[in-house]
Amino acid sequence: QVQLVESGGGLVQPGGSLRLSCAASGTIFSINDMGWYRQAPGKERELVARITSGGITNYADSVKGRFTTSRDNAKNTVYLQMNSLKPEDTADYYCNADIQDIRSKYRVLNYWGQGTQVTVSS
Repeated sequence: QVQLVESGGGLVQPGGSLRLSCAASGTIFSINDMGWYRQAPGKERELVARITSGGITNYADSVKGRFTTSRDNAKNTVYLQMNSLKPEDTADYYCNADIQDIRSKYRVLNYWGQGTQVTVSS
């Protein structure tokens, strides 16, 4: 069994910063891409940022230059540093990962975290 657990969400004023973390645990053989998605009320879930196992990143246009994703492969953890936050960044943020799961005969399966809420408001 594999779990993704996010942390670091909360309430922040416009222009502020937050750092999200997502730790993967369980029957993990390896982790391929990891990423962050978000879903605002009444909107579809959208990609925020993704990072490959080798550290190659891509970002949504709306967060380029403000958000940075990184990972610590030794800790099976991915991070999202969010700077210059705007009210429109308010959403539930979800961690996502493609994980080679030992218990599933080493198949690569896609997993989601439970989400962490980010609210940007004065």
